Amino acid sequence: MKIDILSLFPDMFDGPLGDSILGKAKDKGLLDINITNFRDFSTNKHGNVDDYPFGGGAGMLLQAQPIFDALAHTQEEAAKECISKGRVILLDPAGKKFDQKEAEKLSKEDHLTFICGHYEGYDERIKTLVTDEYSLGDFVLTGGELPAMVMIDATARLLSDVLGNDESAPGDSFSSGLLEYPQYTRPADFRGMTVPDVLTSGNHQKIEEWREKEALRKTYLRRPDLIDYSQLTALQKKLLAEVKIEEE
Repeated sequence: MKIDILSLFPDMFDGPLGDSILGKAKDKGLLDINITNFRDFSTNKHGNVDDYPFGGGAGMLLQAQPIFDALAHTQEEAAKECISKGRVILLDPAGKKFDQKEAEKLSKEDHLTFICGHYEGYDERIKTLVTDEYSLGDFVLTGGELPAMVMIDATARLLSDVLGNDESAPGDSFSSGLLEYPQYTRPADFRGMTVPDVLTSGNHQKIEEWREKEALRKTYLRRPDLIDYSQLTALQKKLLAEVKIEEE
């Protein structure tokens, strides 16, 4: 997957996108991440990329020209590699809320471009370039860099071979529609806190049933809004009924 990032602060991405799992994915050639400072495309002699809004108001707005030209440049470079324009993503508090399902959709793309804003907002005409607008939630950050990092991490880890175990991602919280069941590792007894007996029993059918039930329990207690009863299997409905009785 090719990822382009348009940002005024490219150094912010050095550590988060160069270390750990994403760094290894880049080394393997699974990810090609390029960061472009769109200030480099300013036609202003001082390198300004913002200006006052027409009609007055607080703060400054990002101008259209530097971002238009920066995006045209990155897309020309992608075309040289026979890579499609892909999806152009604007990080904006007014955008659609980003979640696991959206990450799964984006992970199927060959090329993603993230436009990271700053200041008070954007010239509205920038949005004519955009295919998707996303927000991480109902709060405002100082810029789009942190949301872009979060989205790239959530999306890239779903690519084949990035995690090293393709069975890891489907079992994550939200991927199955439920929160993930509790997990334990050695020792079996740590300071008097013991691992549930079923997990050391060797009975894989019982283990899977326990995991299913505990995933339902965690979701029921913490995020009941995620449970779509109509989508549950007969076994899940039975286990959920047991959970409700046990938690009364």
